[in-house]
Amino acid sequence: MSFSLNGILSLSYILFIGISSAFLFCLAVLIRILTLPFDRKLLILHLFTSFWASLYTWCMPLWSVTIFGREKMDSRKNYVIVSNHQSQLDILVLYRLFFPFRWVSKAEVFRLPFIGWNMSLNGYIKLKRGERSSVEKMMQECRDLLEKGISVFFFPEGTRSETGRVKPFKPGAFILAKEMKKPILPIVLNHTKDALPKHSLEFHGRHNMEVRVLDEIPYSELEHIPVPELADRIRDLIASHVSEHMAN
Repeated sequence: MSFSLNGILSLSYILFIGISSAFLFCLAVLIRILTLPFDRKLLILHLFTSFWASLYTWCMPLWSVTIFGREKMDSRKNYVIVSNHQSQLDILVLYRLFFPFRWVSKAEVFRLPFIGWNMSLNGYIKLKRGERSSVEKMMQECRDLLEKGISVFFFPEGTRSETGRVKPFKPGAFILAKEMKKPILPIVLNHTKDALPKHSLEFHGRHNMEVRVLDEIPYSELEHIPVPELADRIRDLIASHVSEHMAN
């Protein structure tokens, strides 16, 4: 037998994503057109995108997703949302929150057929790493969104962690929270690395991935904390709930 069972499952899953994405992108375009006159914040399109992404975790028999603390997310508020980053699956898993926000994501992802095009359709925020002008543009777009009452979502580590241990946080999200006087909402991901390791497209074994929403940190509590110290504090708070740190 030339292919392992896991290899066949992985290939079938990737083909399913590719074929379904073409159809679902067409639906997304239609939703965008129909809701344009009354949904300026693109909330309906984002919720459809959340369904689209969640479909890929619902239909994978090797995966389950458990969410803790979803009730802490208040749709009447807008946040600077930050999370640790372990896997390519993180974005799919976080869509299971069905909460309105705009991602900050590396520009290369937006070039992916259908899925990347849908990110542009949703008005998510591009970032070219290492380019100062792109960082400045990203920060201004985030300011504009927060001013309009739309939450923004950051992975402040910048790249996925290969070990699962949380890397140092970059300052951008915390600068924004202080400038715009917005609460920070920390979110913890566990076990996504095990379900799909970095640089891998093959799935191994059953995995229960976890999303844990922590208590929001209101602006009044972070107002007087310097940005580097704030980034370290939030990083340590998230790390205290990540299994690779809790084991040591």
